[in-house]
Amino acid sequence: MRDLDQFPRVKLGVFPTPLYRLEAISAKYGRNIWIKRDDLCGVALGGNKVRKLEYLLAQAQTQGCDTVFTTGGAQSNHAMLTAACAARLGMRCILLLKKRGVTDHRGNLILDDIYGAQVRFLDTDSYDDIYAEMDRLGAELAAAGRRAYHIPVGGSTALGALGYVNCVRELRQQGASVGHIVSATGSGGTTAGVLLGARWYLPGVKVTGIGVDDDPFEEIVPRLADGAAALLGRAPSGTPDDFRMVYHLGQGYAIPNPEDTPYIQELARMEGILLDPVYTGKAWSGMLRLLEAGGFPGQEDILFLHIGGAAALFAMDLA
Repeated sequence: MRDLDQFPRVKLGVFPTPLYRLEAISAKYGRNIWIKRDDLCGVALGGNKVRKLEYLLAQAQTQGCDTVFTTGGAQSNHAMLTAACAARLGMRCILLLKKRGVTDHRGNLILDDIYGAQVRFLDTDSYDDIYAEMDRLGAELAAAGRRAYHIPVGGSTALGALGYVNCVRELRQQGASVGHIVSATGSGGTTAGVLLGARWYLPGVKVTGIGVDDDPFEEIVPRLADGAAALLGRAPSGTPDDFRMVYHLGQGYAIPNPEDTPYIQELARMEGILLDPVYTGKAWSGMLRLLEAGGFPGQEDILFLHIGGAAALFAMDLA
């Protein structure tokens, strides 16, 4: 059995991030609602990927890599934060981005440029095509004498999920006493880490993933959690009712939903907190809709994990 602190980890973020009760929102909805501000982690405009990248880029350094490459949508927060963290570590960064949605020079694409990443657009929606291109890129870099490290979409690997096991340990150290943790789920790694961390550090807490893509996260999240447990030399654990997925896609991935806009504006105007319209905004709206529909029975406190993405506000209009 390995301790979490035995894994190589490069310090990139400023932790712990703030945890506090949303006073005005809690009063309006008649329930204690807390927020964990991983959008304030000290790198770029913040976000959940930094915790994952602390483990992934530590592995890249251990392997002697000088280049990292990854993939995502045109406005990918993961891609932007990979570029930011790679720049900080003096590593070259290449981003293979889907040529869909907002592809002009706005939002995260501006930040990708500022951080010195090389952006290559791929005109496909198929991740099979994208990963085939990543294989070709890996071979191209090797032939050029580069030592390259491949990060899958979202940094969602068993190793990356350890970042959010550590986040839940941080929540316990901050004295969190909640019955539910809610997070957006777009590739699965963050929610998997939260699930595994909750099982170990906050037993009895129920984890709800709000799906903003239509992948089968009921299967993906537990599989990644079990993989992270295996890295630590521990057997899978948990109960059938400690995790659920609720999907809130609307018109589709990376497309704003008109019905989410009032909830995004409400949080901004009542608490001063910004959410993007295609990721955290969908998760926040989905959570409150679920609460209004009786989806969080009882009176246990609810914690919302803010995983960043505000740059999307400067790339697209609210629906």
